[in-house]
Amino acid sequence: MTVIGRRRLLAAGGGIALAGALAACGSNTGRGGSGSGPALAQWYHQYGEPGTQQAVKRYAAAYKKAHVTVQWRPGDYDRQTAAALLTDSGPDVFEVNGPLLDQIQSGQVVDLTDLVAPVKDDFNQAVLAPKIWQDRIWGIPQAVDTQLLYYRKSLLKDAGVQPPQSVDALVDAAKKLTTGKVKGLFLGNDGGVGVLGGTPLFAAGLSLITEDGKAGFDDPAAARVLAKIRQLYVDESLLLGAPTDWSDPAAFVQGLTAMQWSGLWALPQIAKALGDDFGVLPFPKDGAGGKPTVPVGAYACAVSGRSKQTAAAKEFAKWLWIDRTDFQQDFALSYGFHIPARISLAKKAERLQQGPAADAVRFATEHGYAEPLLWTSADRNAYQDALSRIIKDGANPETELRAVLRKVDAELQRVKKK
Repeated sequence: MTVIGRRRLLAAGGGIALAGALAACGSNTGRGGSGSGPALAQWYHQYGEPGTQQAVKRYAAAYKKAHVTVQWRPGDYDRQTAAALLTDSGPDVFEVNGPLLDQIQSGQVVDLTDLVAPVKDDFNQAVLAPKIWQDRIWGIPQAVDTQLLYYRKSLLKDAGVQPPQSVDALVDAAKKLTTGKVKGLFLGNDGGVGVLGGTPLFAAGLSLITEDGKAGFDDPAAARVLAKIRQLYVDESLLLGAPTDWSDPAAFVQGLTAMQWSGLWALPQIAKALGDDFGVLPFPKDGAGGKPTVPVGAYACAVSGRSKQTAAAKEFAKWLWIDRTDFQQDFALSYGFHIPARISLAKKAERLQQGPAADAVRFATEHGYAEPLLWTSADRNAYQDALSRIIKDGANPETELRAVLRKVDAELQRVKKK
């Protein structure tokens, strides 16, 4: 997955816009070519890892019940698919991240419950949950990305610092690890505004939206934990202005920071550079009701409600993302470094069985959270703007969060009326 793709999936809950101009959907559906059975068009966003495009075309070519043509869609994929799904020129089968709720409520995607139900419990439940609406499943998770706290073992040992198990310990550790040349923690060049999203709230035992459809952070613990993130900024413990941002491990590998929040995708590069001189942690818990937490996300396979080959498209989706577990594991691990969405596959993947990689799988399974389906782009933008003012400007967390809660309540009322 490209760095920008990962940002779209995970950062600040997914609010960063994709680069590039909107490519025209046009009438090029990708259908045609030789082969028996119905013609199906399948769309993917542009992955940056070499070999991924060739792999998904190989999967499609291996399917014998239909002629499946893959389209690789660079640019703003979400906007392209949203526009195409309003026409007869769109895909039959496609990747989806968001806004899935809008697509569900407008009938643009097909109910896939019958495909997923037999193996539902084998999927990472955190990434499956945002694909469920009114007890029906609308997308099949493909591969899981997650974020982790990387720490340099030798630097922590030299400073007499233990890997932090609480937010308070993280604040203290970052301060102790900050020297003239090294900062204690890197959360991105904006101090964590773009990447943290709801992670601190979950670490405090809260949520963005509760299971019964209400704002999940109307609690004093929310303001307390965000004030501690602000303290990292005040203490000047955060690395700011690094040559690359949080999604790239360069600052950590080059010794500019003792700890860095980054993605699972960075692990192979870090291991190659540092050997075993690093470990990984979830974002540490905060307060008595807190819990360790990591954000997880997964693009899902969906079927278009406008497809003229719905039954064939569903059958292909099942074949690729339910039946062909060999392709699923290949997709996750042969070209980049992701976790298969199926728990059973993640457990037996050799590259994920030892060391920090095995820890990452355990964190994603035991402590993973994904943005809920009811968390809209308006909610996300309001929260991120508030987070920026809290961290960088020292705005009052309680005041800022009250304004966000009003926006979330209004959005919940809006989407529930549809």
